[in-house]
Amino acid sequence: MSERETGNGNRHKPLSRAFSAPVRAMNRFLGAPGVNPDGSVRPAVGGSAVVDCGVYANGQRLPGTFTPDQALQIACSPEQENAFVWLGLFEPSEEEMFEVAKIYGLHELAVEDAVKAEQRPKLEQFGSVNFLVMRTARYVPHRELTETSQVVETGQMMIFVGEQFVITVRHGDASELGSVRANLETERANLLEQGPWAVAYAVTDRVVDHYLAVAEQVEADLEVIEEGVFSNGKNASPIQAVYQMKRELVEFRRAVGPLQRPIATIVAITPKKIGRYFRDVQDHLTRTVEQVASYDDLLNSILQARLAQVTVDQNNDMRKIAAWAGIATVWAAGAGIEGMNFKHMPELDWLYSYPAWWTIILLVTVLLYRAFRRNGWL
Repeated sequence: MSERETGNGNRHKPLSRAFSAPVRAMNRFLGAPGVNPDGSVRPAVGGSAVVDCGVYANGQRLPGTFTPDQALQIACSPEQENAFVWLGLFEPSEEEMFEVAKIYGLHELAVEDAVKAEQRPKLEQFGSVNFLVMRTARYVPHRELTETSQVVETGQMMIFVGEQFVITVRHGDASELGSVRANLETERANLLEQGPWAVAYAVTDRVVDHYLAVAEQVEADLEVIEEGVFSNGKNASPIQAVYQMKRELVEFRRAVGPLQRPIATIVAITPKKIGRYFRDVQDHLTRTVEQVASYDDLLNSILQARLAQVTVDQNNDMRKIAAWAGIATVWAAGAGIEGMNFKHMPELDWLYSYPAWWTIILLVTVLLYRAFRRNGWL
């Protein structure tokens, strides 16, 4: 059995010790009302990490505010049918996450991943608990694309799905969940009746919807870049900006592409009623992956076109330099011939030799200039 399966390796020793340490008193979860990072009002149910903690039975939220341990006790009580807890956390600390893990029986490896928030999209099973990791994405507005512009900002979303609870852990400002919870409670109670996986679907759907929104805005940026590549003058897109856009697109692709396999697995393991919802998410995700792939191909074409254009511009500059050098050579040759120190030169005795000579030089200069202009060298 591997080190990750056993949890006995040296890398996980600090985490194991943390699990064996005494659990802090649960009054740390009792806090004053405040404002959530997503802008919604937070009741007095949590500390710095707890955004909301609700108990749902038959699609309806039970009145009152609860600490995470109280909520789980109520959901597991015989008086409640089809009840579960939805605990929302925002960037929890290691200590806070350990306390939640003790209450809900979360695996230490999953807890470590939830705290670090540096995971690739995946779906893992720890007993009866499924652990889904996604990367969130948000478009960063900017006036113009430069070599330092940030286009796509990514974060992380983790979802623990148990038999009677669902825990969402969000890192970053993308994909807020306050409106998702409100929509489920007020307009989609029939969906909440299907249990924790319904919440997992709603959260996943929000994340993928944000992918679609980011893809549309990235497409608008690509159109601007494409127009700039074939424009002349100061509005031409620099190569550095094109490379920056390519780097941002790679970041976006790392968030979107790896999520396909976890969603396909969820469609296979969830009940048929909720599986159809995840299939809809899967369709939207596939569409986004295809868009990102086409954007990457388009950006490669734009980059090649810009490099070719730079080469053409350099050739044009060299032709202009060569043309003016050819014209200057005529004047240099004329001055050199006229200034030669010879005693016997036939034109020296002619009255009009000087003006005639420079008339010839000017005529040759005009003829060369017109020839270069006609051929596009000037």
